[in-house]
Amino acid sequence: MSYEISSGCILGIETSCDETSAAILQNGELKSVVVSSQFFHDKFGGVVPELASRAHVRSILPIVREAYARAGISNEDVTALAVTFAPGLMGSLLVGLNFAKGLSLGIGVPLIGIHHIEAHIFSALLEEEKPEVPFVALVVSGGHTLLLLVNDVGNYKFLGETLDDAAGEAFDKTGKLLGLDYPAGPEIDKLAREGNPSFVKFPRALINEPNYDFSFSGIKTSVSYWLKKNSPSSERGGGWGVVQRDIAASFQRAMVDVLVTKTLRAAEEHGVSDIVCAGGVSANSELRERFKSECERRGMRFFVPRQLFSTDNAAMIAMLGALKLTRGQINDLSLTALPRLPLALRSK
Repeated sequence: MSYEISSGCILGIETSCDETSAAILQNGELKSVVVSSQFFHDKFGGVVPELASRAHVRSILPIVREAYARAGISNEDVTALAVTFAPGLMGSLLVGLNFAKGLSLGIGVPLIGIHHIEAHIFSALLEEEKPEVPFVALVVSGGHTLLLLVNDVGNYKFLGETLDDAAGEAFDKTGKLLGLDYPAGPEIDKLAREGNPSFVKFPRALINEPNYDFSFSGIKTSVSYWLKKNSPSSERGGGWGVVQRDIAASFQRAMVDVLVTKTLRAAEEHGVSDIVCAGGVSANSELRERFKSECERRGMRFFVPRQLFSTDNAAMIAMLGALKLTRGQINDLSLTALPRLPLALRSK
């Protein structure tokens, strides 16, 4: 199925957590995307909500202006405005949503509320080769891990989700145990390339269960127990550095095994040949490589957005906004920020 994407100029705005982002999608073509990340949270070991919202207030107008400048447009060219309204940090969401409401009212264009997780599902459409519906989507990030059968925009069958920690959360908690800075996912990925993934056989929770749910709290706990029982030894020829790399590789292998195995099984059992992986954890190199090789082996197609579109960005917000505008799915100024709205209960 070809996707019906609205013509015109869509301004997308994303401020759900600690990235301030704006993007311009014109006649289905991405003209610009600007992302400003808040790196100052690193020293706190996680995002500080109040500091994040203050940074959004400072950044949002310059970021939107930069997106306009790169696309060569002005307010007069914008035909609709898409903005994240859920889920996320309340203060952060409010900055983007209130800015979008004011601009929508000021220039007289429709407002389209976007569910952040739903936007991740369709981030693969930002690439030249696009999946065909129905497809199975794995959304993996710091706050979410869920598996869906996607039949169309707004038409999803929920297959499974994490019962405890999200995949990205497990990476960050394990990284903390290994003495890595927040966010730890990219550093674990880097260390794992030089480590031995067979060094420790960490648990693959629920991997053989006849469901599509995930559980990642146990693997983090197993890493903690192993580190407490086994102090780094210089006898291994490198001490802590070698242990750190081997643990990172062993942990990452276990995570990838579970994510790939359950997603492939879901696709096979639902008779679909296209798989989409999206969200921040989809930037992990081993996860991408494993999905690609396993899908090729099975005659399936694997779709993953480039790294810029895997993490939080306004390009995916604009893309879903264009899809919704084609379907007449717009909102009025009563749209409210909802920090904990599950995708299943989103506003339509």
